[in-house]
Amino acid sequence: MAAEEFLKALRYTHELNITTVGRRSGKRISLPVWFVNEDRKVYLLPVKGSDTNWYRNVLANPSMELAAGDKRLTVVARPLSDKKSVEKVVELFKRKYGESSIKRYYSKLDVCIEIEV
Repeated sequence: MAAEEFLKALRYTHELNITTVGRRSGKRISLPVWFVNEDRKVYLLPVKGSDTNWYRNVLANPSMELAAGDKRLTVVARPLSDKKSVEKVVELFKRKYGESSIKRYYSKLDVCIEIEV
């Protein structure tokens, strides 16, 4: 039931708060990120691609927490780096946030994250 409530909460938010575990510090690190969702999957696009710190944290420990409003969910992230998957997610982000925003804020588009909710 928590997953259903979380998916519903996604409809009412523009960004998620993600919490990862620092690969060196072991501390919990939270920050807001843009997202898209399709069916029961949430996709994240790191702004600096594979150079993004939170993405590197996910590579070391794929368990993370997502928060949409007051709904929280612990999930396992699946990093994707194949060109076809990344291009699909980039297109979904462009549709949601606008192509100019993606060009302005995202400097490297070589990876993405898929999360099954």
